[in-house]
Amino acid sequence: MANANIRVRFCPSPTGNPHVGLVRTALFNWAFARHNGGTFVFRIEDTDAARDSEESYQQLLDSMRWLGFTWDEGPEIGGPHAPYRQSQRMDLYKDVADKLIAGGYAYPCYCTTEELDERREAARAAGRASGYDGHCRDLTDERKQAYEAEGRSHIVRFRMPDEATTFTDLVRGEITVQPENVTDYGIVRANGAPLYTLVNPVDDALMEITHVLRGEDLLSSTPRQIALYKALIELGVAKEIPQFGHLPYVMGEGNKKLSKRDPQASLNLYRERGFLPEGLLNYLSLLGWSFSADQDVFSIEDMVAKFDIDDVNSNPARFDLKKAESINADHIRMLDEKAFAEACEPWLRAPHAPWAPEDFDRAAWERIAPYAQTRLTVLSEITANVDFLFLSEPVFDQPSWDKAMKGEPAALLTTAREKLDAADWSDAESLKGAVLAAGEAHGLKLGKAQAPVRVAVTGRTVGLPLFESLEILGKEKTLARVDAALAKLAA
Repeated sequence: MANANIRVRFCPSPTGNPHVGLVRTALFNWAFARHNGGTFVFRIEDTDAARDSEESYQQLLDSMRWLGFTWDEGPEIGGPHAPYRQSQRMDLYKDVADKLIAGGYAYPCYCTTEELDERREAARAAGRASGYDGHCRDLTDERKQAYEAEGRSHIVRFRMPDEATTFTDLVRGEITVQPENVTDYGIVRANGAPLYTLVNPVDDALMEITHVLRGEDLLSSTPRQIALYKALIELGVAKEIPQFGHLPYVMGEGNKKLSKRDPQASLNLYRERGFLPEGLLNYLSLLGWSFSADQDVFSIEDMVAKFDIDDVNSNPARFDLKKAESINADHIRMLDEKAFAEACEPWLRAPHAPWAPEDFDRAAWERIAPYAQTRLTVLSEITANVDFLFLSEPVFDQPSWDKAMKGEPAALLTTAREKLDAADWSDAESLKGAVLAAGEAHGLKLGKAQAPVRVAVTGRTVGLPLFESLEILGKEKTLARVDAALAKLAA
C-alpha cells in the first residue's frame, strides 16, 4: 500500500570507486521509496577531509545517473533540508552537540589513548567487557578544570542509558541488546570535528527520515543511534525514531564479505565492460531479495512494482559473476534493435575501437547489429565481434588459424573463391551454397568447409553468422582476404 510519508536516504561517502554492495543498498532504498510513492533523499557524507575527494563526489553523481537513480532531494536539485553535503552542515552539528552537552546527554571525556588502552587491557585480563568504562561520565567541575589546566584535550561522548535496547528490525525481526554491550561512545573529536556517530543520525532526524535501510555491518551501531534519537526527541531536534532494516552481507570468493579491495566489487568494472544498468541492477536486486520462485530476469519497473522490504532475506548473499553476466545477456537481448545499436556505439569508437573513426561504416554496423545482439554477454564484446568489418585486414587469432588450416586448406580456399566469385552477393543463402559446393568438391561437410573461409575473412573460428557477415562485408573485400590467406599459406 502506497505511503507518501515514507522518506529514505542513500548517504555514501565520496571515497574511491563505488562498490556494488553500496549500489545494492541504493537500489533497495530507491525501490522502496518508488514502490511506496515516498521520497528518496540522496545525501553525501563527506566530513572525512583526508579520504573524501571532489573527484569521487563527481563520480558518485555520475554513477547514480548512469544507474538511472533519480533523487527527490539532494545534490544539484536541493530540497527543503538543504544542504545535502555534510561538509556544508557543520554549524548544525555543533549546535546539536552543544544541546546534548547542556542537557546532560553527552559529556567531555579527557581520557588519553594510552589510558584507555591500559584500562581496556586490564578489563580483558579480568574477564570483563573491554568497552569504555565511564571514567569521565560524572566528573566534577573541579576535576574538569584540573584536566584543562593540565592541557588535556577532550572528545565528547554520548551517555548511554543503563537499560536494554529493543527494536524491531525490518529484515531480522526483534533484537534486544543489553547495556553492557553498548558503552558510551564518542560523537565529537578532540579538534571539534563531529563524528559519523553524531552526524548520521542528526541528519536523519533533521531530514525526517522514516526508514533506514543499510548494510548489516552497521547493525551494531543501531542501539547507540536509537538512544541518541530519544535524546534528540526530548531536545526537540527529532520527531520520531526511524525504522531500521539491515540488509544482508554480499559475499565474495571463499564466502568472505565482498570488500572494496575485491576486483569484482567495483561498479566501474561493470560499466567499463559494458553491463547495462538494467542488467546489473536486476542481478544486484537478487542479492537478498527475490522477484519470484521461477523468475530471475525482470525490468526495473517490475521490480519497483513488486518490491517489499518484508521480502528481504537476512541470510548473506553470494556474488556470482557468471549469474550476473547471464542476466545482463538476457537484458541485452531484450533491447529493441535500435536501442541495442546505440548502446554498443561507445565500443565502436575510440578509445575502445582498434580502427580509425573514418573506417567505421554505420550502414554496415546497422545491418550486422541484429546478428550480434544474440551473442553478447557484455557490450564490450562487440568490438572483437565486428572488427573484421572495419579493419583493412582481419586480426588473426593464431590458434584459430592453426585449427582451421589443417589438411589441404589452400585447395579448398581456391575452390571456395571460385564458387564465391560466381555467387549472388545479395543473398546470404547463395554464399552458403557456394561454400557448401566447395566443401563437397573436396569431400567435406559445410562445418569443415566453412572454417578456413571464416578464419581467412574474420581471423577467428567463431563469431557472427558467416554468410550474413560475408554479404555485409561485400564481394571485393571477401575475395581479397581469401587471396591474402592463400598467399599466407603459400609463404
